[in-house]
Amino acid sequence: MPPPTADLATTWAFLEEGVDHIMTKLQTGVSYSKYMSLYTVAYNYCTSSKMPSNTSEPSVAGRSGANLMGSDLYNNLIRYFVQHLRHLRDHSDTLQNELLLKYYAGEWDRYTTGANYINRLFTYLNRHWVKRERDEGRKGVYPVYTLALVQWRANFFLHIQGKQAKLAGAILRLIEQQRNGETIDQGLVKKVVDSFVSLGIDETDLNKASLDNYKEHFEMPFLAGTEAYYKLESESFLAENTVSDYLKKAEERLKEEEDRVERYLHTTTRKLLISKCEHVLVRAHAELMWESFQSLLDYDKDEDLQRMYSLLSRIPEGLEPLRRKFEEHVKRTGLAAVAKLVGTDAAAIEALDPKAYVDALLEVHTKSSDTVNRSFKGEAGFVASLDRACREFVNRNAATGGSSSRSPELLAKHADALLRKNNKMAEEGDLEGALNRVMVIFKYLEEKDVFQTFYSTKLSKRLIHGVSASDEAEASMISKLKEACGFEYTNKLQRMFTDMSLSKDLTDSFKERMEQNHNDMDITFSVMVLGTNFWPLNPPKDGFIVPTDIQLTYDRFQKYYQTKHSGRKLTWLWNYSKNELRTNYLNQKYILMTSAYQMAVLLQYNNNDTLSLDELATATNVGKDLLTQVLQPLVKSRILISEETDQYDLNPHFKSKKIRVNLNQPIKAEVKAESSDVLKTVDEDRKYVIQATIVRIMKARKTMKNQPLIQEVASQISQRFTPKIPDIKKAIDTLLEKEYIERVDGTRDTFAYVA
Repeated sequence: MPPPTADLATTWAFLEEGVDHIMTKLQTGVSYSKYMSLYTVAYNYCTSSKMPSNTSEPSVAGRSGANLMGSDLYNNLIRYFVQHLRHLRDHSDTLQNELLLKYYAGEWDRYTTGANYINRLFTYLNRHWVKRERDEGRKGVYPVYTLALVQWRANFFLHIQGKQAKLAGAILRLIEQQRNGETIDQGLVKKVVDSFVSLGIDETDLNKASLDNYKEHFEMPFLAGTEAYYKLESESFLAENTVSDYLKKAEERLKEEEDRVERYLHTTTRKLLISKCEHVLVRAHAELMWESFQSLLDYDKDEDLQRMYSLLSRIPEGLEPLRRKFEEHVKRTGLAAVAKLVGTDAAAIEALDPKAYVDALLEVHTKSSDTVNRSFKGEAGFVASLDRACREFVNRNAATGGSSSRSPELLAKHADALLRKNNKMAEEGDLEGALNRVMVIFKYLEEKDVFQTFYSTKLSKRLIHGVSASDEAEASMISKLKEACGFEYTNKLQRMFTDMSLSKDLTDSFKERMEQNHNDMDITFSVMVLGTNFWPLNPPKDGFIVPTDIQLTYDRFQKYYQTKHSGRKLTWLWNYSKNELRTNYLNQKYILMTSAYQMAVLLQYNNNDTLSLDELATATNVGKDLLTQVLQPLVKSRILISEETDQYDLNPHFKSKKIRVNLNQPIKAEVKAESSDVLKTVDEDRKYVIQATIVRIMKARKTMKNQPLIQEVASQISQRFTPKIPDIKKAIDTLLEKEYIERVDGTRDTFAYVA
């Protein structure tokens, strides 16, 4: 070991022998004492001063001998690295492809390991001389390990790469072999690629990684090669295979490239690589995929649809054509399902079964919704396409014709059937599920107010006749409607239940009063007092003479009600009343379940055996047309016999297998009138809804121009129904007349709210 005062030649001769051993024969080992000797010599040389010492004079430019000594060692290290790398370079010139990569990777391992040890040998040099040089702005001076990398890049790496990019080319050929299905040494590729990254040095901040070398010498040619490879492969594959096969191929290739990044590429390459692959594998063939989409839908190719969605979702413009095609497909399917159900017969359209109609709509929706969730991952754009398509075929199809009220009517009738007693759904326990399915179709109705009016009419009948499946089911349905449309939508429906509860209490208190004050009550009597504003019920058009048999009870209740609620007027709805009569003129006693009109007719036979139509009309004050329909069930069941025209005899030999005989059948004229009455009610209600909306908007805005006002009204009401522009204009004119709003002076189309 040279003494601390040894000159540069002696010192470097000792150090060079140690450095060379570490760089070329490290596998044979280095003793601790040898290593410490090398470290000490480097330290001694850096800290010694060969300059004449004169304490009275400052050091040259403020630099001590130690700083000058450092540059000598540093320059000798550079010369060593250059010489060492020249030998490697000469050997590499004879190698190609994988042999070159293996040689390069082996030497890289040896070189970087040795450089790490040497870096620690010259710790003092790094810590003082190198740091000082860099602090003073000499960026071309590096710590020893970084210096080794800089020399490797300049004297070996760039030589091999040269103009033919031998090193990167060898890697790319291996990657292509792997893409072609061959097995390659991935560890080798990773080692060489990692060296490209390590050789990137940020001159301004050595602690920051720089990917410039990696990007220039590997990433750019790799991406270009990838694009060329997949362009050729995809075009040739599609020329010989189906689109379905190509979807699988493209999916596999994209996954392979994702895996490639994980295995041996730098993570920053992922975005550029996948983007390049998406462009070549997906965007370049998007037109072909869009064209084959319809075929996949027609044949329910779920897996292929999933793949197509997954691939096209990778490019911004990929999904919109699919959404449009899917919307058209669902619309066509829905229209076809209804057309198949109704056929071409006009009578069949009129007599359409509500359940079959709703089931047909639901089948299309359910299948399409499953496709959205399963194949398109419930993506919002496809959900919107499904909703638009369903809204279209639910409201306009072969069953609706030109009527916007047909679908709401049929859905309300279906809901009515579900909520009635003796419905199979209620018995099987799936009523809640069936009601949820009703709400699926309800969501798409444009005329929700029409449904509301039909539904409230049907609900009123169920409550009056006591045929609801259960109060729980009724409450559940109202709750669903309230959640969908708000409190106002179901307010009247909820008030109906309140009236039913109050009526029960009223009937009980009336009976109690009668039992206390009268002993002659031989009629069982219950009454429903229903609020006119909440119940969609029409009073009878024909007059009605109350039969003497119930006159006393009728008068007593009228009087009792007035004492409890003075000022209220009772309108008796005989057309909705039900009665039970007991026969006393036959050997077998029967109970006849009748309407109020049938009761009035039959009670006439307490004093007569035969009566003409005119006599019955006079006795009951019921119009002849209605009376004829009232008599039909009585004649059909043989309680009355009509052997002569308009002459009706009591049948003394009446017989029935049932003790309780139901004669109270719906009157056809009333059923037909119900639909037209509902639509009239809807039209009237709409006038007031539009007017109320205009007033509400104007009260908030104070002044508003005509066109924005019409648009705002249409927007606010669209949740309940689609208002017609002429109706909104008419409502504005009405409110001008009523002085709720006025025209602003000097303008034709601006209105102001009148406080």
